[in-house]
Amino acid sequence: MNRRQRVIQALRHKITDIIPYNIDLTEQEREKMVEYTGDEGFINRIGNHIDGYYYSGFTEGITHELPGKQGYFKDDFGVIWNRNGADKDIGIIEDPVIKDPEINAFHMPEIDLNTIRKSFERLVNNGRDTFKIGGIGFSMYERAWSLRGMENFLTDMLLEPEFATYLLDEICNFNMKIIDIGLSYDIDGFYFGDDWGQQAGMIMGPKLWRKFIKPRMARMYGRVKSKGKFVFQHSCGDIHEIYTDLIEIGLDVHQTFQPEIYDIHAIKKEFGDRLSFWGGISTQRLLPFATAEEVKLKTIETMKIIGENGGYIAAPTHSVPGDVPPENVLAMLEVFQNQEKYLKRRIH
Repeated sequence: MNRRQRVIQALRHKITDIIPYNIDLTEQEREKMVEYTGDEGFINRIGNHIDGYYYSGFTEGITHELPGKQGYFKDDFGVIWNRNGADKDIGIIEDPVIKDPEINAFHMPEIDLNTIRKSFERLVNNGRDTFKIGGIGFSMYERAWSLRGMENFLTDMLLEPEFATYLLDEICNFNMKIIDIGLSYDIDGFYFGDDWGQQAGMIMGPKLWRKFIKPRMARMYGRVKSKGKFVFQHSCGDIHEIYTDLIEIGLDVHQTFQPEIYDIHAIKKEFGDRLSFWGGISTQRLLPFATAEEVKLKTIETMKIIGENGGYIAAPTHSVPGDVPPENVLAMLEVFQNQEKYLKRRIH
């Protein structure tokens, strides 16, 4: 069973020889791991099961840093991101592009679709036996607030619903172009990044999510499902109130699954036959603060619970941030790579 086959089997809620796993690192943590291990190719020796191309709003291969303004980057939508702080992978927006909630005051950009096609071509022809996914980060609500400002857009949902509907439809139409390009290649699934949750409950609440976000996600999910591909949804925070909605519109995998938010026993029992989970190893409370031995024990425990009868991709809950000791990354990886020893799984 190769890595692609293993992921497909797990997402079909079947037992696999080992639980598929994936580790992503932030730029800061990647540098720390290379320095600690002395291995420039460390990331390539993890054995990750998933490869992806994710359109983030920055067209790959194009220089986005503003001339004369180190650490400031302009995305395809005209939003300027300041990456001079702790977050060097995303950053914070300088100022909303859409100042007032006026319909037709802003239109989605024309982007180089040929460049995006080349990114998908590199993905599917990378020569690895991995599960391949395309994706869009900031795929709906996040794209709207990055353009309008978070407080402004949340207010628009209540006070300017016509504008909120217009903007989300524009974003959805834009995304469909990228989805259709991705689905023209031999990928296995499509990933949507959009944070709807906070530590307790949803940012906009389930009622507004169902009114504004759900119909557009259903349209995008539907296009992916029409091609027989798996649908992945990234959302940080507590979104359990809409799990049944997401399953209804075609979601296969929720990423990321945060143990400091969810009762993993209860969620696995209630939804584990209908929904798969990607994550589970906490970057918030475990990896930065525990000892390496504690990380190992918690990783084993988590994999046994969520990985029962398939439906799990073992992973940190986010790209591992720069405050995690390298020893803890290696402790987690030790379990991932040696499941016959730690989980008593027979390797065929």
